[in-house]
Amino acid sequence: MELLGKFGFAVVKWKARHGLRGVAKASDDAKKVALRVGVKGETYAYWYLRSLGYVFIARNHEPSHAKGELDLVGFDGETLAFVEVRTRELASGKTALPELSITRGKHKVLLRFDVVAIDNSPGRLPVVRLHKDALSPRT
Repeated sequence: MELLGKFGFAVVKWKARHGLRGVAKASDDAKKVALRVGVKGETYAYWYLRSLGYVFIARNHEPSHAKGELDLVGFDGETLAFVEVRTRELASGKTALPELSITRGKHKVLLRFDVVAIDNSPGRLPVVRLHKDALSPRT
């Protein structure tokens, strides 16, 4: 399984060597472009985590008792992890720190909450930061 993850991530990483944006159409507004970058970021994060050994059981899951969706749900070893993926465009060399855009309300019903932050600079390979157990309640 981990070999498939490493191969999948190698393919996705090669495709993203010039960033995650892709070709924008003239008719696309900023929201459509942001959604497309977000989907590409989630796919990048999915394969990145698969290459680290995560085994996923759901993508874009919408719990019935909670508002919003869970980007990725899976196991890191024997630990069930909920993964939020945030992708932000970097403008002129500045740091976006997408992980700072997650609110405390996002993790009220979760046990372990991991965050994958992706800095996307057009023309460059995305930079990924994984924060395990980032917003989990402390006991």
